Order: sequence, then C-alpha cells, then structure tokens
Amino acid sequence: MKDYMMALHQRFCREPECREIRKELEAVHQDLYQALDRRGQEQLLKLADLENELREDASLESFLSGFKLALGIAAELAPSYSFDDEEEQRACEALRQRRGE
Repeated sequence: MKDYMMALHQRFCREPECREIRKELEAVHQDLYQALDRRGQEQLLKLADLENELREDASLESFLSGFKLALGIAAELAPSYSFDDEEEQRACEALRQRRGE
C-alpha cells in the first residue's frame, strides 16, 4: 500500500520551483563547502542528504494525511448501508402489503 501511495504522491504532488530560493541555497552551500575541510565537507553533504530525506518523508506524510481526509469526507457524503434502516423499510413494506396498499 505504501508503494501505491508513493506512486500517487509522485504523480500528483509537484514540488514548487522556488528558483530564487534554490539559487541562494546553492550559493550558500558552495561558499560553506569551500570554506570547510574534507571532514566538514562530508558532514555538510550528509546534512543535506538527511534534510532531503526528511523533506520527502514529510511531503509523503502530508499527502497521506490529505488522502485519508478525502476518504473520510467521501465516506461521510456517500450513503451508507444500515441494517436497521433496511429492516425498518422491510417492516413498513410488509405492513403496507397487509393493508392492501
């Protein structure tokens, strides 16, 4: 099920472009990367990878929450089956038939 939801997420959720912010982010990343030693660069790359993973997980969870909400709303709006209502309807129909209606 999670694979299916991930496929729906990829199909319907598009990340906003945010060109200016991405440009600025890349510039800051490059400046910081150049100022760090080898170990610092590795840590920076690890940090960026973890941030991307967190962003993807949060986006998927948000999509799942919206999907569950939509299913709940659809269930509320759809007529639902009720055994009690069906029994009452049968009883009324039987009473009408006995009365000759």
